[in-house]
Amino acid sequence: MTSISTARPRAGRPALRPPSGRALARVVVGLLLALYALVSLYPFLWMVSAAFKDQVEVISGGHLIPHHPTFQTLIDTWNELHFFDFFVNSLLVTLYTVVLTVAFYSAAGYAFAVLRFPGRGALQKLFVSLLFVPGITVMLPIVLLENKMGILGTHWGLVLPFVNGGAPLSILLMTGAFTAVPGELRDSARVDGAGELRIFAFVYLPLVRPALITVALLTAIPTWNEFLLTRVSLNDPSTYTLPIGLQSLSSENVPHYNNLMAGALIVVVPVILLFLCLQKYFVNGLVGAVKG
Repeated sequence: MTSISTARPRAGRPALRPPSGRALARVVVGLLLALYALVSLYPFLWMVSAAFKDQVEVISGGHLIPHHPTFQTLIDTWNELHFFDFFVNSLLVTLYTVVLTVAFYSAAGYAFAVLRFPGRGALQKLFVSLLFVPGITVMLPIVLLENKMGILGTHWGLVLPFVNGGAPLSILLMTGAFTAVPGELRDSARVDGAGELRIFAFVYLPLVRPALITVALLTAIPTWNEFLLTRVSLNDPSTYTLPIGLQSLSSENVPHYNNLMAGALIVVVPVILLFLCLQKYFVNGLVGAVKG
């Protein structure tokens, strides 16, 4: 009688198992994300590459690595095409917008989260509902109002609409962040004789720093990149911001693509560096606002 022996794996060697459905799904998702990242990054990498090429090399082929890399394209774009003036204008508009947005809407968020006053809930819902109003629908009223105020074509004609447009999201984030602060801190400060303004400035604001940085970042990036309102509002080249300066390069009769890509790189790099430096605070601010 022949005995049937059952094969067993050798000691010390784990048995090989076919990949489970979940593991296979992870591999597929990982490959799809890698493909998406490659497709998304290629235009950016081509822009960076073209910024270090001359016009002939840009037109001759689509290779990413420059055969004769040069900084002269960036230097010419910065100096000869007035990109330094555009950069300063964008920096001033963005700085004014961020400072006013953080100052106004941190105070508004504190009021909605901590203070009690008639119509508080309805007013808060009204601000939040403005998130669903497309900005293009108020473009014409903004231009007409600025014309009557005499600020059309100036940088303040950009700053004020940008600050106003950032109200809904900024108030929502700051209200959530202030709500998460324990109310006992406010009570203790009032017992010590602190007024409302002092409690807001020295007790609450330091505790919601991630939310403040998040609001500043979410305000700075779209302000820096804004094109439509800037194109409609500004008509003096001395007031142009970077997006308008970049558009003027692409509208030339014979566009120099290396200068155009160098200008695009100048526009993009500050935003990327800003986000990388503040990424930790940005994530913490969003998490804190959601929890609040």
